[in-house]
Amino acid sequence: MPRLTVLVTALSTCLGLLAVTATAGPDPLQLDTPNRQLAHRRQKRDWIWNQMHIDEEKNSSLPHYVGKIKSSVVRKNAKYVLQGDSAGKVFRVNAETGDVYAFERLDREKISEYHLTALIVDKDTNRNLEPPSSFTIKVHDVNDHWPVFTRKLFNASVPEMSPIGTSVTRVTAVDADDPTVADHTTITYQVLKGEEHFAIDNSGLIFTMDKNLDREMKSTYEIVIEARDAQGLRGESSTATVLVTLKDINDNFPIFTKSTYIFTVPEDIRVGTPLGSLTVEDPDEPENRKTRYSIVQGEYRDTFAIETDSNRNEGHIKPMKPLDYELIQQYTFSIEATDPTVKLGYLSNTLGRNKARIIINVTDVDEPPVFQKPFYHFQLQENQKKPLIGSVMAKDPDQARRNIRYSIRKTSDKGQFFRITKQGDIYNEKELDREIYPWYNLTVEANELDNKGIPTGKESIVQVYIQVLDENDNAPEFAEPYEPQVCENAAQGQLVLKISATDKDITPQNVKFKFALRSEDSNFTLTDNHDNTASIKVKYGQFDRELAKVHYLPVLISDNGTPSLTGTGTLTVVVCKCNEQGEFTFCEELAAQAGVSIQALVAIFLCILTITVIVLLIVLRRRLRKQARAHGKSVPEIHEQLVTYDEEGGGEMDTTSYDVSVLNSVRHGAAKPPRPALDARPPACAQMQKPLRLEPAVHGGPGEMATMIEVKKDEADHDGGGPPYDTLHIYGYEGSESIAESLSSLGTGSSDSDMDYDLLNDWGPRFKMLAELYGSDPRTEMMF
Repeated sequence: MPRLTVLVTALSTCLGLLAVTATAGPDPLQLDTPNRQLAHRRQKRDWIWNQMHIDEEKNSSLPHYVGKIKSSVVRKNAKYVLQGDSAGKVFRVNAETGDVYAFERLDREKISEYHLTALIVDKDTNRNLEPPSSFTIKVHDVNDHWPVFTRKLFNASVPEMSPIGTSVTRVTAVDADDPTVADHTTITYQVLKGEEHFAIDNSGLIFTMDKNLDREMKSTYEIVIEARDAQGLRGESSTATVLVTLKDINDNFPIFTKSTYIFTVPEDIRVGTPLGSLTVEDPDEPENRKTRYSIVQGEYRDTFAIETDSNRNEGHIKPMKPLDYELIQQYTFSIEATDPTVKLGYLSNTLGRNKARIIINVTDVDEPPVFQKPFYHFQLQENQKKPLIGSVMAKDPDQARRNIRYSIRKTSDKGQFFRITKQGDIYNEKELDREIYPWYNLTVEANELDNKGIPTGKESIVQVYIQVLDENDNAPEFAEPYEPQVCENAAQGQLVLKISATDKDITPQNVKFKFALRSEDSNFTLTDNHDNTASIKVKYGQFDRELAKVHYLPVLISDNGTPSLTGTGTLTVVVCKCNEQGEFTFCEELAAQAGVSIQALVAIFLCILTITVIVLLIVLRRRLRKQARAHGKSVPEIHEQLVTYDEEGGGEMDTTSYDVSVLNSVRHGAAKPPRPALDARPPACAQMQKPLRLEPAVHGGPGEMATMIEVKKDEADHDGGGPPYDTLHIYGYEGSESIAESLSSLGTGSSDSDMDYDLLNDWGPRFKMLAELYGSDPRTEMMF
């Protein structure tokens, strides 16, 4: 390659010189003229090379010849110079000849190209004799690298039991040599470990070589792969490890752990409650366990069911019907565990081990009575008393066959209309009215009794529905409360009202009501329209409001029941004043009064009677109070009103709470009883002598009592140490039996009192304030 480059360079130089000679003409001396050189330099190439090449990793001694740079200008005083990052370090040039040398071994994998600049300068002045020229030195590749895997460990997976040739994964190794050079980066792969199960092609794809890879036998395989250079440079290679995990598929049938399962359950076990578990073995993963159980022998397929728990690899057996010890004490059947998604090719390994025998023993339980029906429906004709409505029946399902007692639960007031016997016969206690309650819902309870007739606590209930059948026991009546009106100048045959009827009984589809007037003695006629309606019309015309403003028209209404019933409804027709157009101008309000019910009249009468009684009681009470005030100075009352006491007592009826001996002492001339020592201070009010007004004394009569009272009053007037007696604390209330109520001067401000308070002016200073409040002022009387 270097020799070829030198020859090409020499040939280019010769051709350049010939071109210069032909252009210059016969005067070769003009080549040294600067102006002529510049003129010709613009039209030719000064540097006569393109690029250089050198092989990497040369084994010969340094420096290595690379090539020659050459300029078309020949000067004796010229020299060659290199510029660039690698100039002077990696590459150097012979200043005289232009030969370029490499002073280091080159590695293409580090730097594949070097970019330099060539200059030709004057030796003395270092002035450029030619413009600089850039060139490239390319490093040729040699196969000096072996392939290397991108990773040392690869992970892959493949389904178990995959056919031969199933792709597992692809591994990759890289070669740093130049890929454009043939065979420098060609890699070959080889399986060093695990070649009996897996293989690899030259693209790095690993595939299976064994169709019986069973995850249940071995779940993971380790493969060692080698990557080698195709030319085998230096015999070097690299290896990597591939871990292949087998993915599970559903390729195994479930197998029972036992050949026989025995369970014992009570007969009252709830339907759907697990009574036991069946354990099976299935080495597949939980998501691939699709176990299905089926009863293969016996007639109990609809009695039991088995539910699969794939997480725990179990089957739960449940009763689907109630168990009865008295009917069946033991259930025996065989079951089979299958998996419909398993490949049939592996069935032969588990034949005979996917079946088991089930034995279920039922134990006896004391059960409550059982009614023969889930509910009872009876019908009863209304208005019939104590017929046999129907019978309920319950029995003890146990072998003891104990007696049953029936009762009706009092869930509502309707239950009191019926009774039930020991035999379960139901009767009604009173006649039933369908129009009140058409249906009666009863709850009948059955209690189990022991041998002594005591309830055992086992009970059950059943619903009994009694339907009351209708009979024609209600007469027809008006469909609505009609309020007919008619003009006083109504013409003959004028329609007043159209009426219809209704019946509280069950109205059949072909019901027919008949209408008729009870009496024809009226100014109205009735026409039956034969469609369960009737028309009321004016018979003669021209009503006289002076004679009657309201006409009462009885109407007979009959039904077509069996037996037929007839009812009477009264129409209250109001005669109104009308204008010439027949429009009502004035109607009496008698229709509303005629429509008042008897209940409303009774209520009004009771209200009036109550108010009258209250008024009479008030009047009587006021009269008794006035009489009591008129006889206010009688002996039985004075001894309670003037004697000082701390308790108010019980009024006129109380005659035992006070000591009247003090008053009697005056009558008999006894000495004044000693008074407790009081404060020696002078009395707050001046003592005054009040003249005594004595009435004619009659032995034992009112005169003596009056004298006695005057004496006691005089003593009280001259007793300045005692508190005033007329206070609310002492005389606030006379008692519940007194019609006088309060006797306090502070509570007697009523204006209806007829007492003469002027005498308070004569009672001394203690009553001065009361005299000013209640007595009449003489000066005021003089003014009037």
